[in-house]
Parts: sequence; structure tokens; C-alpha cells
Amino acid sequence: MIEIKINETNENQRLDKYLLKFFNKAPKSFIYKIIRKKYIKLNGKKANGNEILVNNDILNIYLSDETINSFKEDKIIEKTSQDFKIIFEDENVILCYKPTNLVSQPDKENKNNSLNDQLIFYMYNNNEYSKSSDFTPSICNRLDKNTSGIVTFGKNLKALQALNNAFKNDLIDKHYLTAVYGKITKPNIIELYHRKEGNKAILSKDFMPNSTKIITEYKPIKTKDNKTLLDIKLITGKTHQIRASLDFIGHSIIGDKKYGNDKENIFGLNHQFLHCYKISFKEQTGYLDYLSNKTFVCKYMNKSFKKVLDFFDYSID
Repeated sequence: MIEIKINETNENQRLDKYLLKFFNKAPKSFIYKIIRKKYIKLNGKKANGNEILVNNDILNIYLSDETINSFKEDKIIEKTSQDFKIIFEDENVILCYKPTNLVSQPDKENKNNSLNDQLIFYMYNNNEYSKSSDFTPSICNRLDKNTSGIVTFGKNLKALQALNNAFKNDLIDKHYLTAVYGKITKPNIIELYHRKEGNKAILSKDFMPNSTKIITEYKPIKTKDNKTLLDIKLITGKTHQIRASLDFIGHSIIGDKKYGNDKENIFGLNHQFLHCYKISFKEQTGYLDYLSNKTFVCKYMNKSFKKVLDFFDYSID
């Protein structure tokens, strides 16, 4: 039997979710089995699994050391490069620049050096995270591999929950810079229906089966030679939403071969010019209230993207 005292770093989560993190090698069936068989007690009482843990709760797990050890192991934290740059960091969050050609989270082709892996190793290397921790820090907003810009990262459970809640409830505005073919002189809103098929977004003005409504705001910044630099504000967030929406209205993104079939490629880009350059926190409550009404800007950008801004004689303020 072991006894665990819940503290501020692991409170405010369901008991069953905590146990899944604690027994990080165990299947869900094992977790719900030991709850059902009353091997778990919370503050001396039988646990149901749906209790929300609070600071100073006492959790007793009535299993042998051998069983506990067989379903729990220290995390493997591999050494990574540091391709990101820090925009803002405190004890709760990191706002960083993700360059192009870097995936946000591990996938089949990039298993060990995603941005998320790099940030975890960064914390571990700074003695802010241990292999035995029952919490795993994580990014909260994803950018496509070839989209650069600001990504947020929760360093502890409360910060991660607060960031995820803020994104879910539209309490954080995300702004992107992009350049498109054609002249756009007025701001507008694109409202369409989105459905993912394979690795591509299918859009329609009318509802499609299994589709979701998407909303994209755009505002022209500068025009030159029948090309327009745009500020994009995402109201919703779906796969390739910005790229597909702009192509749908006849203004494909410069460098985008998937949606725009960009044959001109006047800047020699290998992919679409799309950069999440600004994140603004609306009024926040709770754990991250100190970020209320603060805006963070990412001036970092690769050389090929800078060429696009130079063409428009524009710099990020």
C-alpha cells in the first residue's frame, strides 16, 4: 500500500485521470478495475473515480509494491535540439517561436524531436521537471509543420488547464500574417463549412455531412503588384482553415502548393507563407489572471518569410 498526499501541482483533476497518469503503463481497464474493487480510497473513503482532487487530499492505493511498480515507470526524456526561441516565460507558461519544418507534437515521421519534446527537455534540463513526475507538460495550441509563430506551453497542471480553457472559450485571440495573390482592399469575414478528407480540408458554403462551421476574419495590411499582405484572426480552428478558406475565395496563399497550386512562387518558398505573429489574452480569471489584456508578438521568422515582408516593406511591431 502507498499513500499519496495531493498538492497544488496535481490538484484540480479527476481522480481517475490522475491515476492514469500515475500508473503510466496501465490500461484504462486496470484503473477502473482497481477503483471498482475498492483498492483506492480518498480521504479514508471508497473512491468512485470522478472526484476532483484538491490540495491536501490523502490518496491510499491498496496494491502490492510489485503490482504498483509493474504499472508505473519513470518517463523517458531524450535529449533534443532547441529549435524554438523563448518569447515569454515564467513559472507557469512558455510562449515560444516555432520555426517552419518542425512539428508541434510527435507523429509517425517525427517521434522524438517535436516542439513539445524540445520544450519538455528544456524544462528537464533546467531542473523544472523530473522523470518521475505524474504530470506531463504540454503545448496548448498547434501549428502545422510549415507554419511558424507563437505556440503556448503549460509548465504545470493548473497552467495547462487554464490555457486550454482560455482557448476553448475564445479568451485568447490568435493573429496570423499571410500574403495572397490578388488585391484585397477591405476587411471581411469568411464563413464556410469544413470537412477533413485525408490530409486535406474540403469546404462548402452549404452544410455537408460531418462538417463543422468555420469562421475566419481577415484584414488587408498592404497591397503591391496585385498581391496583398493580410492579418488573419481565427475565430474557429480547423485543419488548414486559413489556407483552404483563402483559396476558396480566390486568394490563395503565396507558396501554397496544396491549395493554391502556386506556380509563380516568386519568393522561392518551399511552402505557404503563414506566420502566427500575435497572441492576445482577453480578460482572464483564476490561475492566469495576471496575463489579462496582455499581447505577445513574435518577430522571429525564417529568411524566406522575411523576404515576403521586405517585398511589402513591412515589419512586425
